[in-house]
Amino acid sequence: MFVWREQIGTVNLAVTDRDGGVSSGAWGSLNLAAHVGDDPDAVAHNRRRLGQAIGLGPDRLVFMSQVHGAGVAVVEGPWDAEPPEVDALVTATPGLALAVLVADCTPVLLADPQAGVLGVAHAGRPGLAAGVVTAAVDAMAALGASRVRAWVGPSICPACYEVPESMRAEVAALVPQAWALSRTGTAALDIAAGVRAQLAGRVEQVEQLPGCSREEPRLFSYRRDRVTGRFAGLLWRSA
Repeated sequence: MFVWREQIGTVNLAVTDRDGGVSSGAWGSLNLAAHVGDDPDAVAHNRRRLGQAIGLGPDRLVFMSQVHGAGVAVVEGPWDAEPPEVDALVTATPGLALAVLVADCTPVLLADPQAGVLGVAHAGRPGLAAGVVTAAVDAMAALGASRVRAWVGPSICPACYEVPESMRAEVAALVPQAWALSRTGTAALDIAAGVRAQLAGRVEQVEQLPGCSREEPRLFSYRRDRVTGRFAGLLWRSA
């Protein structure tokens, strides 16, 4: 169920894999996304299993409707209606697990353990260019965070992320560190490197978690499979 899990004081962090759920076919088996064509009952069951695994009820798992932008929502409790269309969540409320769903994009987990302020961000190519990660750090500061640590989760590596030359130029003009070459020497992007560069000087520490989603069969990958599920980066604080 997890490719990585860590606890720092009362702050818990995890990245799921695709094992341990009930989804079948292209979404097998721990797909956590409700927007990719999977059976809604299976997704709900998977989310309940995940909540049980981390000791929280499924209503305490907080998802967002990710739109590849730079919007940030402050979370104070479970949503009363549909999740907001944002690409980052921040909270100072214990007992809520913030979730970011990915299948090649970069999940970013942010925490100030002393202040008890947490954040997650969904950094794909558009989100990186729009500055979603720095927007999340700014929103955390508004909640009292001052000593933020960051974990950059598994995502597609630059060797696997071939893009048109014009697209690489467009992104690199905004985030030079994202410029890369693919395995065959063609234009590519390194989104994780771009995220780390944006976080440099803004947070106390940045840790890169290993793994390329396209190369690792335990992870969902849109580039590899097209029709597929989503794994999650998770962050929550014990009461």
